[in-house]
Amino acid sequence: MGRIRVLSDNVANKIAAGEVVERPASVVKELLENSLDAGSTRIQVEIETGGRRLIRITDDGCGMLRDDALLAFERHATSKLHDVKDLNSIATLGFRGEALPSIASVSRLLLETRSPDETTGNRVEIAGGKILHCDEMAAAPGTVITVRDLFFNVPARKKFLRSEQTELAHIASLVTHYSLAHPDKTFLLLNGAAELLHVTPVQTLRERVFQVFGSQVLDELVDLGLREKQMPPRPADMDEGEVPEPRSFMLSGFVSRPQVQKNNRNSVFIFVNGRLIRDRLLLHALSAAYYNLMPHACYPFALLFLDCDAEEVDVNVHPSKTEVRFRHQSFVHDFVRDSIRDQLMESRPAPAFTINPVPPRPTADLQYSEFSQMIADQSAAPSLPDEFEPSAALPATAPEFKLQPVRGPDPRFDFAGPGIDVNAAVRLRVPDTHGPFPTEAFAGGATASLENLRDLRPLGQIHNSFIIAAGRDGLWIIDQHVAHERILFEKVLDQRARGTLEVQRLLMPLVLQLTAEQQIEYARIAGELDGLGFETEPFGQRTIAVKASPAAIGPGDLERVVFEILEITETELRKVSLDDLRRGMAASIACRAAIKINTKLDNAKMEWLLRELAATNYPMACPHGRPIALQYSTREILKAFHRI
Repeated sequence: MGRIRVLSDNVANKIAAGEVVERPASVVKELLENSLDAGSTRIQVEIETGGRRLIRITDDGCGMLRDDALLAFERHATSKLHDVKDLNSIATLGFRGEALPSIASVSRLLLETRSPDETTGNRVEIAGGKILHCDEMAAAPGTVITVRDLFFNVPARKKFLRSEQTELAHIASLVTHYSLAHPDKTFLLLNGAAELLHVTPVQTLRERVFQVFGSQVLDELVDLGLREKQMPPRPADMDEGEVPEPRSFMLSGFVSRPQVQKNNRNSVFIFVNGRLIRDRLLLHALSAAYYNLMPHACYPFALLFLDCDAEEVDVNVHPSKTEVRFRHQSFVHDFVRDSIRDQLMESRPAPAFTINPVPPRPTADLQYSEFSQMIADQSAAPSLPDEFEPSAALPATAPEFKLQPVRGPDPRFDFAGPGIDVNAAVRLRVPDTHGPFPTEAFAGGATASLENLRDLRPLGQIHNSFIIAAGRDGLWIIDQHVAHERILFEKVLDQRARGTLEVQRLLMPLVLQLTAEQQIEYARIAGELDGLGFETEPFGQRTIAVKASPAAIGPGDLERVVFEILEITETELRKVSLDDLRRGMAASIACRAAIKINTKLDNAKMEWLLRELAATNYPMACPHGRPIALQYSTREILKAFHRI
């Protein structure tokens, strides 16, 4: 008897379910994408016990006819593909025809649907992949899919699910970010009777970001606008007789300022042609855009939308459709990286002080951490209201302050008379001599930019390390070391590109002893060292002689700089591009040559430093990612003094 046999449909469906249905959020993703493909304008998602007990998705899409409602639960049955050529230009979110049968095989599923072409709807009930009932019913146009008791017949899969709060956070993140990708639609997410998300149609992505995250997060983001680039046709990519046409790639969305730093990539959300994905190529492009603007192992918040011709991207490379492959990977990578970096250079967002920050509550380390606090707040017991802000309830023209008198013994005689409360709060009106403040002081308060550095007037130093400067938009504190570091870093890169690096020859060569690993790395980057102004040569076994160095490096720092560069190449040479490696080497030179902390500067030197910093391309952060300048805006100063 042969050993090979065909699996039964029941086993095959459960294997497929293992690929498609990883957790409750996977069910929501597949059904949500089907609703979007159906042209829905309003989508409601209901959840109970993190999706284990109930997942119900209601939409007002095109619905299904009776025959289609039954056929939809057959494996590889789909309305979105007709020919093998369609795989080269998939424009829908779903297309495999595996989602519904896979979900139905591991749950109790109820489908209620009605097409506008029919007067009645249809109701299909399935349990563990077996159809139990199929009846007509009265229903509104659209579809309602109810999934109960997920993994009821695969108890081993239940053990791999996380806590209810974790699973709910995954679902909340998924629904929220699909709502960001479709600002023209209504999304409602309910956890039992509690409303977690409710957004209505808006005109722009910026309005939807405000709906979801609020003004505080929006103020920390940089709008990319709409970036477009055309890739010229390549003969190797064209079929015989095909007319060459340029391919357009468009990028839009938001990225955070460099000072907004996350500990992982869970705050990075990327959409390709409206599909939420996790793509290594685009994640690397994002990291490359922030190279030298953010510390190592820190990541930005990013909401990116990349749109291109459907033929330029293959979405059929992963069972859950979370990964894609681009036809021209290098072009896409460089386009995304350069678009983000150019926008950061143009906007030059300025870090700002946070007045009376509310300490964050501890939350679980969730994959989608942006929403863990929202879930925790929804399920926690009622707590005290947030800290009261005095200026919020006071008029701007004539603020009033309340003085609560200490109550003493009852008076012997009642001088107040009837109707007068002697214990009422005493109100003191602020005299006109205290204000009002000129309205021009608010200019630029909400859109602070490091372009204002050129207009700052230095006032002095704190501990001979930080420059205090006044500007039209408030008070600034500048870290003198990292500011000079940024200036020298860009200067070194520019001079290297033009071949005009200033070099100093040493009276006596500096002889350095290397380890075996350092000797190997030195042999690899000897040419790069020459390009940066070093003149070195082997000087025996595991020994090199340094005869010249960049003019900016002092004799006391030369040995340390060389070893730092060798350490960079040892740890990053195989991970980063040659351009990024050169940046790392230039950063080491700039760091050692920059003005040190605890260095007193006169007014002329501070003015020079601010002027040179304003002329750099990226004055937001030093080459290692630390912020250079912090702004204390005029508006925040006035709020702190209760003047507004």
